[in-house]
Amino acid sequence: MTFQFAPAKREQVSLLIALAGASGSGKTYSALRLAKGMSPTSKIAFIDTEARRGLHYAEEFQFMHADMRPPFAPARFIEAIRAAEAAGADVVIIDSASHEYDGEGGIMDWADRLQADGVKGPAAWKDPKAAHKKLMNALLQCRASIIFCLRADEKIEIVRENNKTVVRPLGWMPICEKRFMFEMTASFTLTPDKPGIPHFDLPHKLQRQHRAFFTDTQPISEESGQMLAEWARGGNPGPTLADDIPDDLMAWDSKLRSASHLGMPALQEVWATVPTNIKPLLKAALDRIHKPEAEKAPA
Repeated sequence: MTFQFAPAKREQVSLLIALAGASGSGKTYSALRLAKGMSPTSKIAFIDTEARRGLHYAEEFQFMHADMRPPFAPARFIEAIRAAEAAGADVVIIDSASHEYDGEGGIMDWADRLQADGVKGPAAWKDPKAAHKKLMNALLQCRASIIFCLRADEKIEIVRENNKTVVRPLGWMPICEKRFMFEMTASFTLTPDKPGIPHFDLPHKLQRQHRAFFTDTQPISEESGQMLAEWARGGNPGPTLADDIPDDLMAWDSKLRSASHLGMPALQEVWATVPTNIKPLLKAALDRIHKPEAEKAPA
C-alpha cells in the first residue's frame, strides 16, 4: 500500500508571504520584522538581489545573508532557497523576487533573447515558462516559510471617453509572473505614503483565518509574524471581533477606512456606492469592530 491516511491536523505548515510595493514603501523592513516574529531563534536567511542592500539592516536584525548576482534565472532561485534550507533557515526572505521576472537573466529577458535569436511568438516563452513552473513547484515543496519582496508599479490606461483622452488609474501592480500571487498564503500591497502598512483596498490576499493578524492602521510587525507562526504550528492565536464578519462587509469596511483618510467628501462618495440593503449590516459591523470609525459614517 503506497498511501496512508491520517486525521487532518494543521502542524508545521510552511507559509508563502508576498509584500509588494514601490521604493520607500517599507518592504524590506516589514519582511524582516515579520520574519523575526516567525522565527524567534533568528534562523532567517536573506537572499539579496539588490546589491547587498539587505545589509543596511544588519545592526537591527539577526539573519544570514547571501549576495545573489545576475543572471536571475529561476533555477538560481531554486538553488538559493535549497541552500537556505540546508543552512537551517526557518524563514527565507527573497528581496527582490521581481528580478526572477524582469531582472537580468529573468524570464522576460530570457524570452527577449530567444526572440532576438529568431524564435517566433509564443515559442520564445516555452523554456522560460517551464523554468518558472519548476521554481513554483520548488516553492510549494519548501519546508521553510518564504517572504517575497516584490517591486510594484502604479499602472494607468489611456482611453477615449466622450471624444476626450482620459487617464484612468489601475492601481499598484506587483512585478511578477501573472500567476505568482495566486500561490501565496497571504499577500499585501504597501505604498510610500504609509510605509509598512497594508492597503486592504489595493491588491492583497488575506484569508479569514489570518485576518486577525494584520491591520490597515498599523505597520506589519513581529507580532503579526508570531501569530502566523503559531497558526502554522497548529495553534490558535485567538479570535477577534472581526472573525464572524462576512467578507463582503470587511471589503466595504476597508474601502471606507481608506476614504476616511482623504476627508469627509471622499468618505461620502464611497458611502454612496454601498448597496442600500448592505448599509444597515455594514453600520452594525463597523460599530462592533471600531466604534470611533463607525461614528464617522455618513447617514
